[in-house]
Amino acid sequence: MKENVCCFFGHREIPEANELKKKLRGVIENLIVCEKIDTFLFGSKSQFDALCLETVTELKQKYPHIKRIYVRAEYPYINDSYKSYLLKSYEDTYYPQNIIGAGRAVYVKRNHEMINRSRFCVVYYSEKYSPKNGRSGTKIALDYAVKQNKRVINIA
Repeated sequence: MKENVCCFFGHREIPEANELKKKLRGVIENLIVCEKIDTFLFGSKSQFDALCLETVTELKQKYPHIKRIYVRAEYPYINDSYKSYLLKSYEDTYYPQNIIGAGRAVYVKRNHEMINRSRFCVVYYSEKYSPKNGRSGTKIALDYAVKQNKRVINIA
């Protein structure tokens, strides 16, 4: 699955979404056209995730073959109603079996799952927006992606 897959992760809050969205659109479109990326993995819980989903959804009009997949960190088992709701925005959703029982580390482990399945990681990370306590899930994911030799594009 890695060859044509890209994941997204970034800070919960981001500044000035309009300028960022233009830059993000260019990066994603380049990945689709030049790198043949056709599958995009999304988490949740951040403005950056929402902006990425919005941007990929808009690009899906031009590139209908691309797929949006929501990698859940909550609700390992979902009913048909919730799945139908999710499939209005995504082509598929799944909960990684290896994160069951992860407790408070569930989001970190979910991000690792997305990184492991991807060739590219589009990231929004800035020291300026890291939490005061220094425990940034985005930084943990970024460090992991670098360690795994993923192609990281930090658009911050």
